[in-house]
Amino acid sequence: LVLTDLKPQVFYKIKEDAARYQQLNDWVYAALAEVITPLGDDFCRRFRDHFSNGEESTHRRVVNAAHFFATKWEFDIIRRANPLGHEMDRISARLESQQEQYYDLAGLRELELYPKLRSFVDLCGLLRFQLRWSHVHRIPKTSVLGHMLIVAMVSYLMSLEIGACDRRSINNYFTGLFHDLPEALTRDIISPVKHSVKGLSSLIKTYEREEMQEKVYPLVPESWHPELKLFTEDEFRSVVHVDGAPTYCSSAEIGQSFNADVYNPRDGELIKGVDDLTAYMEAQLARENGIGSPELARARKSIKRKYEGAVIADVDFGRLYLDLL
Repeated sequence: LVLTDLKPQVFYKIKEDAARYQQLNDWVYAALAEVITPLGDDFCRRFRDHFSNGEESTHRRVVNAAHFFATKWEFDIIRRANPLGHEMDRISARLESQQEQYYDLAGLRELELYPKLRSFVDLCGLLRFQLRWSHVHRIPKTSVLGHMLIVAMVSYLMSLEIGACDRRSINNYFTGLFHDLPEALTRDIISPVKHSVKGLSSLIKTYEREEMQEKVYPLVPESWHPELKLFTEDEFRSVVHVDGAPTYCSSAEIGQSFNADVYNPRDGELIKGVDDLTAYMEAQLARENGIGSPELARARKSIKRKYEGAVIADVDFGRLYLDLL
């Protein structure tokens, strides 16, 4: 967010010098301090410690490996389109060298060994190229994949804010991250179309479940299926698990009686609120960039009206929309 114009090669060169890298981190933290301070002292401390601590923990290596795999995935697309491009061979050699650093991680080995798992990643990657609001001119354009990441991050931050248990925070994050995965199979069907014909929305959901069952679940280990279903089916309904069985309830009930890992809770209502909040922010950002579309104006007005006075899981959405004016 802060160093977007810095070429990776320059960044890695700076990273080799521990003192200068720390100075760079301090500068970035100072630039972000105003944004993250409202999240509380504990979050700010954890945020700063993450970038200041150079220890190669397993968690950090997993994140670095994921960053590497995504980079290689993008590079492979570019290389197929332009195999004789400038520095292609050099970049390819560097990526192959980096790949060897992560072969001890089971996840990366499985991605190399199992074509079905790679196909699952490719399917998720399709959403990188699928645009939201594709029928409306907007600046900037937003990919479905980017939207899912924003929903996941905001859902997680709100989970921290309300004191959610670890399992609840994790479920909220991953539901946000995967909630639009079925759109890789059906494309982004806009809300006016979904609600224009009675029963069409439920018909689309049924079709999405069938497509997921036929085309997605066979690509991943069977042990993943229950969680993937939790993240992609009835994603906007709040749920807990009592004696292993799902029980639908409200986010208010989760906060009062089920905010514990043993219940495996998920705030579907909160995630729906964040999903709409993200859509509102996308429309608002386009407006701030000079795009005065009637469709975007109607979307902003409709979403804001929907959440007037709304409090979900102790999050005052009505106040949030007032602050976004």
